[in-house]
Amino acid sequence: MQKNFPKVRKYKKILLFIVFNLVSIEFALRILFGLGSPVLSQADTYTGYRFQPNQSLVRFGKRIEYNQYSQRSEPIKLQKAKGSLRILMIGDSVLNGGNPIDQKQIITEQLKAKIQASGQPTEVLNASAGSWGIGNHLGYLKEFGTFNSDAVILQIGTHDLTQPTSTSERVGKDPNYPDHPPLSAIQEALNRYIIPRVFGNVNLNPFSNQEIPQISPAQVDQQFQKNMEFFKTAAKLVRDKKIPIYVLFTPNRYDLIPKPATPPYKPEFMQVLKSLQIQIFDTYDAWSKLPTNVVETYFRDEVHLSAVGYQVAADLIFQQLCIQQKFQGCFLASPSTKL
Repeated sequence: MQKNFPKVRKYKKILLFIVFNLVSIEFALRILFGLGSPVLSQADTYTGYRFQPNQSLVRFGKRIEYNQYSQRSEPIKLQKAKGSLRILMIGDSVLNGGNPIDQKQIITEQLKAKIQASGQPTEVLNASAGSWGIGNHLGYLKEFGTFNSDAVILQIGTHDLTQPTSTSERVGKDPNYPDHPPLSAIQEALNRYIIPRVFGNVNLNPFSNQEIPQISPAQVDQQFQKNMEFFKTAAKLVRDKKIPIYVLFTPNRYDLIPKPATPPYKPEFMQVLKSLQIQIFDTYDAWSKLPTNVVETYFRDEVHLSAVGYQVAADLIFQQLCIQQKFQGCFLASPSTKL
């Protein structure tokens, strides 16, 4: 038996070495990257899904905060403060920013800072989630209302015009839509980041590599028409409360690069906006006039904006909403206001 002691001690050392390294990796992933504590989602009857309320964390060095109404904004009171301005923005991951964008860099925070710099106390609320469509926007308005806002801005991108309303099917199943924390940071790193990249062609996640169903042009057109009905209902819901509604249109990268090409269904959407007399903050129109090397800096991928893109989009809204005096809530702003 004594002859086996060296082997036992050897195995114990190996086991301790493995445990030590796993613990070290776990702490490193949590402290350096914020893994192990992802932003959590929840299924919802009205919106399909939304972010769980009251979350505050740091992921990859970026601060992320959700208030009690699943908005990527600071906690608010339903009754806004006297003399303050409140703008509600609703959109998808383009508006939200996600993990790569710090809280202070998202459109809503930058727009808030610009208006506040003019001396007007302001809140700009960010109600958004990845893959939300126009039907999901309507669901949020039906569930939570307009928060006594002075204006509502719907962020709608090229893909949103023909996108079906997203459902709760992914929540708790897709690693990108967790509804509870993982057992460890190592588990999250493997399931959400490493395995999908190393084994991208292996369908380990039932949602990651599904074949995209073939949709006929007629079906695409039907979805666009359906989305326009959702949009008209949302506009009526807002206007019934005597609140002005606007649209922030965001193009995909390929709409502008290598050269501008009118996004599919945008002309038809513009006709709807014209018939409803709804003003649009059109980043496609503004950016299509700029050099390609400048526009490239506005995107971090084919759909989502970079921090620079968010700043430029916020500038555009501020210019048209406040500087041009088209919205009385920004009456303190003027052409001489420092941006």
